[in-house]
Amino acid sequence: MKTIHKAGLAATLLAASSVANAGWSANLGFASDYYFRGIFQKSASASGGIDYESSNGFYVGTWVADVGGDIAGDGLEVDVYGGWGGSTGDFSYGVGFTGYYYTGEFDDTYQEVNLSFGYSWLTIDAAIGEYDASPDTLDYQFYSATIAHNGFWAQYGTFQDDFEGDYVQFGYDVTLTEAEIDFGVSLLLTDDNAVGENEEALILTIGKSFDL
Repeated sequence: MKTIHKAGLAATLLAASSVANAGWSANLGFASDYYFRGIFQKSASASGGIDYESSNGFYVGTWVADVGGDIAGDGLEVDVYGGWGGSTGDFSYGVGFTGYYYTGEFDDTYQEVNLSFGYSWLTIDAAIGEYDASPDTLDYQFYSATIAHNGFWAQYGTFQDDFEGDYVQFGYDVTLTEAEIDFGVSLLLTDDNAVGENEEALILTIGKSFDL
């Protein structure tokens, strides 16, 4: 599952689309450690993706990351997503779908509906999904609250249903204006996350987006 912090590289799937950003774009990124929702995926992970946003708020895209290695078989995570987002004044909102698919033997398929609501510096996200852990299918919900201001951000996330675990993450993101390269640093603290382990991690990220 994904995130090289898409609020830092926070290309959050549920961020409201805008007319100014309509069209095709691509992104490349690297994380010193790739965690998703507090769960470790891989050390030194590279990623890339391509997205399309329409002027009326609809979006679709795909994102690929290197996973496995030190915790499971090598492979790729391939995310496919789409949805709609909008904003009114300081309010933002979105609804979408995300599928997480894997090459190799790193993991099985996740598919979820995503909901988002934001006001000013606060965003609330929810994901309601199924995990195809063949021969069983597990249900999960994930909820997060993120506050962000002037590059600084903090997030609390929690799993419910067949998954369990909580985490908090604090970070700072900055874009070098001339080169338009994004840098991020964050501290992650988890408590009995979905794989049943406590984790602490200092994560460094670098990325760049391109208009196509």
